[in-house]
Amino acid sequence: MAVDLAASPTGAEWPATLDVAGLHDEGWRPTPFQIFVLKIQSRCDLACRYCYMYELNDSRWRGQPIGMTEAVAKLTADRIGEHARAHGLSSVEIVLHGGEPLLARPERIRALVEILRKGVGRRTHISVQTNGLRLTDEYLAVFDELNVRIGVSLDGDATATDRHRLFRDGRSSHDRVVDSLRRLTAAHSRLFAGLLCTIDLRNDPLATYEALLEFEPPSVDFLLPHGTWSDPPPGRPPDASTPYADWLIEIFDHWYRRPRTSIRLFAEIMHLLLGGASTIESIGLSPVGVLVIETDGSIEQSDYLKVAYDGATVTGLHVRTDPLDRALSLPGFAARQIGRSALSSECLACPVVDVCGAGLYAHRYRAGAGFKNPSVYCADLRALIEHIRRTMERDLERWR
Repeated sequence: MAVDLAASPTGAEWPATLDVAGLHDEGWRPTPFQIFVLKIQSRCDLACRYCYMYELNDSRWRGQPIGMTEAVAKLTADRIGEHARAHGLSSVEIVLHGGEPLLARPERIRALVEILRKGVGRRTHISVQTNGLRLTDEYLAVFDELNVRIGVSLDGDATATDRHRLFRDGRSSHDRVVDSLRRLTAAHSRLFAGLLCTIDLRNDPLATYEALLEFEPPSVDFLLPHGTWSDPPPGRPPDASTPYADWLIEIFDHWYRRPRTSIRLFAEIMHLLLGGASTIESIGLSPVGVLVIETDGSIEQSDYLKVAYDGATVTGLHVRTDPLDRALSLPGFAARQIGRSALSSECLACPVVDVCGAGLYAHRYRAGAGFKNPSVYCADLRALIEHIRRTMERDLERWR
């Protein structure tokens, strides 16, 4: 049975219909969810200019409860446990997210984590993604006791960070985050999951990288700023130039000679070029197994889709009434699991399609045409991948 996406909450995703039942008839089976992003707070104490949650195209956060209640957390844990048992998952990953999750007090986070671990009934890896402003000794003690890993967002030095990551009154956030990172790395380094850095082309790439390395992160994720064909990212040129690839290549060449940390984008591209499978959404063709639970218990698609249009993440499902398997049958989730079948003809003709995978799903969006397009970063992704391939090939030639 074909699903009419024009009549569904996620109708703009495809230009026509996606026959989910037909996919099953042809032998396709959905990949179970293994990463669960829990929005435990639906507000933030920063006003980052590039924030897809509060500053771009989706305004539904205004109607969300500020925090996730213990009752909703219990329902969520039960649903995750049910899903894990049904699919024989030995472990799951849960990310405490927001907004800013540390707007919840330490004792509340403790209660939520204990509810989740008890209710899931499987090995549960829990992490928190924070802006770092409130990462005090009290929070760190709780995270240490509960074995919760910590990811922190930082865009480089003070100049780089303060281009976007400001308080609502315009004050800098940099020094407070630096203090938190020093506290984290001094006494709780085993909890440090890594740094997220959103690229701004105005920032010097090597200076940005070196500023992040100061905290000895186990990994760094360089993120392309969210944008679509309808709302292009900053600095995207009308011609075929590749400013984001150029920015990343400068770091790659430096990192490749002396890799002092893991940079996930580079590592994933190299792994894919060697025939492996991707483990992140932003590259490759591996099925996406990520699910978001909002503060009110709504079951949603990956939150970055909010960059596309208001309501892009909506499924109409809720942990109170719906098993998580029901989401697996929705076209919006299937479209992010069927690999090449979800790609445009332009992508299918590209020689790096198996590595690029058309990039992050949201970045393909064009109003009126949905998501079956190349990434708005198409030229940049191809240039970066081909540069890394050439670099690897030169090294392989030396060893022959």
